[in-house]
Amino acid sequence: MPKFFVKTSQIKEENIYINGTDFNHISNVLRLKVGEQITIGNMDTGENYLCEILKFDKEKVTTKIIEKLKEQKEIKLEIHILQGIPKSDKMELIIQKSVELGVSKIIPIQMDRSIVKLNEKDEKKKNERWNKIAESAAKQCERDIIPEVSMSIKTDNIETIKNDYDIIIVAYEKEENNTIKNVLKEIKKKNKPAKIAIIIGPEGGISDREIQLLENMDAKIVTIGKRILRTETVALAISSMIVYEFEL
Repeated sequence: MPKFFVKTSQIKEENIYINGTDFNHISNVLRLKVGEQITIGNMDTGENYLCEILKFDKEKVTTKIIEKLKEQKEIKLEIHILQGIPKSDKMELIIQKSVELGVSKIIPIQMDRSIVKLNEKDEKKKNERWNKIAESAAKQCERDIIPEVSMSIKTDNIETIKNDYDIIIVAYEKEENNTIKNVLKEIKKKNKPAKIAIIIGPEGGISDREIQLLENMDAKIVTIGKRILRTETVALAISSMIVYEFEL
């Protein structure tokens, strides 16, 4: 069943109104008809509704709420991927698959060894595209929310957001002793929802300067295995490990 997202302002008592690109998708791409059912998520609250299409106007679809759905698709903790900006279209793959696996937010980082350097104009275009990819992935896997892809930050700026997280985990190929498994077990022992930041380097890895900076922030430097993974694989591997530990 198709799923679409709206803001709270589009919900009026027992009706939900859909406009913009979703209106076009419903009427011209899917060619849905009056009487057909769709699922609608409130991107502000994470609530989901089963709805019936009532009518089509020139620029909007009016639907009627049949029932509020009880099933929740989000995992018990909030995962943010702080990804060192990679080359080519690797970031698109990271965003798409991270959203499918349950990540709540992706923050691109301009790191010491990032080859791609974004200027303001290029970044705005890329950010718009990245958020569309996140939205499409969220709809495809029926998430309760649309994860955000934020504008990029630099490694030195992580200091300003570190208090937003219960724990910061850094995947580092030179770490040999402290495993991601041990860190996840410690989080699980606390038996409460957590907000986790996962920091992943670009193709060239994380520099010694950055590791020292992150250690000074009390970040947990971890290994995720004996093999060195490509940067586009790391986010998917860690997200899968977290989902396994906390959801399955």
